[in-house]
Amino acid sequence: QVQLVESGGGLVQAGGSLRLSCVASGNIFRINAMGWYRQAPGKQRELVATITSGMTTNYANSVKGRFTISRDNAKRTVNLQMNSLKPEDTAVYYCNAELTITGHPWYAYWGQGTQVTVSS
Repeated sequence: QVQLVESGGGLVQAGGSLRLSCVASGNIFRINAMGWYRQAPGKQRELVATITSGMTTNYANSVKGRFTISRDNAKRTVNLQMNSLKPEDTAVYYCNAELTITGHPWYAYWGQGTQVTVSS
């Protein structure tokens, strides 16, 4: 049973920092890309940052220069360091992993989400 568990969300003042972590567990053969997405009330879920198995990163323009995504393959973990947070960063942040179980095709798995609230 594949699970993605996020941690690190919370309430922070504008200009502050938070570090999100997501740990994948289960009968995983290989993890390809991992990433973070977010969804604010009344808005669609949007990409924040992704990182491939080869450590290539991609960021939304709105977070470029402020957020840093990283991964630890041995720990099956993806992190998101968020600095200089703005109120518009407030959203539920979801961990995503494209992975495969032995004998199965690639499939995208999602965590339950963690709330990030940035106050003015």
